[in-house]
Amino acid sequence: MTTVLNLEPITRLTSEQFYELCLANPDVPMERSPQGDLIIMTPIGGEGGSQEAMLIGRVVLWNEQTALGVVFSSQTVFSLPGGGDRSPDVSWVQLDRWQALSQEEREGFPPICPDFVIELRSRSDRLKLLQDKMQEYLNCGLRLGWLINRQDRQVEIYRAGQAMEVVALPVVLSGEGVLPGFELEVS
Repeated sequence: MTTVLNLEPITRLTSEQFYELCLANPDVPMERSPQGDLIIMTPIGGEGGSQEAMLIGRVVLWNEQTALGVVFSSQTVFSLPGGGDRSPDVSWVQLDRWQALSQEEREGFPPICPDFVIELRSRSDRLKLLQDKMQEYLNCGLRLGWLINRQDRQVEIYRAGQAMEVVALPVVLSGEGVLPGFELEVS
């Protein structure tokens, strides 16, 4: 289960402090909310890891054919413009936006919001926390995001400037104008 620690009684965790904390504890997957809360992520099991790897692989294959951007794994933490530090399960950044970052920015926690993300709800994930995370991405510039919720047999589709859409499984998802020509069958 994901654990959220409110550190406000003792400190307000800055992005820089969070970065140093992650470097000092490389085996502990963590995120930081825009409010400075420390979020300790529970490791996922074999089924979740396999599903995540499949999703990353599908986006990588599409990206190799189009060369339109850069794909990232769930180990990548993005320092979002809204103040949070987040690591989506799968993410993609348009190539020109990625190349606009300095080498130092690319090597640390990139100060950019991905153009596309996939969050895969695991058995231990609380849905409300994932929905809030998806909204945070939107507030920071996300163009398209999918929250795959196999427990409830649905996908929530998040688009910039639009209301969230819920579709039932099975479904074929489209990358629309963000990932042109990309399709993902989710069953």
